[in-house]
Amino acid sequence: MPASPLPVFAMATEHIVGDETGWTTGFDYAAWAKDKVFRVGDTLVFRYTPPNHNVIKVNANEFKDCVASKLSEPLISGNDTIPLATPGKKWYICGKVGAKRHCADLGQKLAINVISDAPAPSPTTPEDNAASGIIATGSPVIVAALVFMAMIMV
Repeated sequence: MPASPLPVFAMATEHIVGDETGWTTGFDYAAWAKDKVFRVGDTLVFRYTPPNHNVIKVNANEFKDCVASKLSEPLISGNDTIPLATPGKKWYICGKVGAKRHCADLGQKLAINVISDAPAPSPTTPEDNAASGIIATGSPVIVAALVFMAMIMV
């Protein structure tokens, strides 16, 4: 019987946004995220010095325009952890405005794609057991031989 593939479960990863640089202006977050894999169950950690920055989860249009809805509640702790609970695109910006707008003018924004960690279903195959095939296909012959032998003895 061939070995069936077992699902592989990856450990959740804590992604420190910007690595050692953290969440700040003048950093290319698109390049930072490019080679990373974000999975459901992972977390994003935004580290920065409050009150200089914040983190706001936005939608695609708000991300493009660097404007958050008035209903959006900014995270302001300086060590904000965001669990990635669902697959799909996620967008984050800094909503701070000083001499320049952190998102629009200084590029402080992050877009990621979160993938599901569910393994793909494996195809089902019949058991590859030569012996079971012989018995199954040879059964009528064996039964006939036994019946014949029983008739001769009687």
